[in-house]
Amino acid sequence: MTLLITALAAVVSTVIWYTRKDDRMQLGFLSLMFWGASLMWLVDAIFEFIELKAEYFTPAPEDMLNDSFLGLSVVVLGLVVWMIRLLIADPNGKIRKAIKR
Repeated sequence: MTLLITALAAVVSTVIWYTRKDDRMQLGFLSLMFWGASLMWLVDAIFEFIELKAEYFTPAPEDMLNDSFLGLSVVVLGLVVWMIRLLIADPNGKIRKAIKR
């Protein structure tokens, strides 16, 4: 589930980044973070499949729920890191204007 959730977030953020004309909101950074997380979960899934063989495809409901929470946590943490980077970069200059007042 973690791989599925992060891959879905990666695809959605990449499509949004690709369809936008400018990258002031740094959506490329967001999509790269999600693709990196997806790659990490893919490697984890490969090694877990090597270890468990056919049992990998029949997870317990508790494991699926835990993996779902972990995947959602990764997506939320990625969004928080992206927002902090946006606040620091201040692409629209709103924070600078507020400080000058």
